[in-house]
Amino acid sequence: MHHAITPARLAVAVLSLSSLLLGAPPACARPAPEPARIAQPCGERETAIVIDTRAHQMHLCRRGENDQTYTVALGIRGVGKQRQGDNRTPLGKYLLAAPRASRDFHTFIHVGYPTPAQARMGFTGSAIGIHGPPRGFQSFAELASLVTRDWTAGCIAVATDEEIDQVAAWVREHGVREVRLVA
Repeated sequence: MHHAITPARLAVAVLSLSSLLLGAPPACARPAPEPARIAQPCGERETAIVIDTRAHQMHLCRRGENDQTYTVALGIRGVGKQRQGDNRTPLGKYLLAAPRASRDFHTFIHVGYPTPAQARMGFTGSAIGIHGPPRGFQSFAELASLVTRDWTAGCIAVATDEEIDQVAAWVREHGVREVRLVA
């Protein structure tokens, strides 16, 4: 089956190849998964998505309880986003937009980075979100590999269309409008 080269597929390929060509271990490679670092990821009565960036886990928190946890991939250069193009995932608390269809990632939930305060401090960037896998990765092995290493340009990615559909449905059902990314 032939797949068109979309901007998302091209970005994943370029980021992966650049690490290999530099002759160093890719920045996106990460060690074996750590045990969950946050004993209780959800704040008291919190309804939000909470992302533990060290454990690479996304928690769907409703009224202080963890409804579901997903393994996620993050920015290829780690966390602490400050500049457009730095390939890092931001840390902090952000507003979430309503989930929408995406040509490149099936479903995309925009994260309101940078906040107005961050913008005043000179942080730049946009198009950060929570999304599914890039189009064209359809085999089980390809999809599974997408969350065993960090590969995004700063977004948070789950492994399958089914997972992002579950997250989007949960966000809509519970009116979730906040994501908290912690180190």
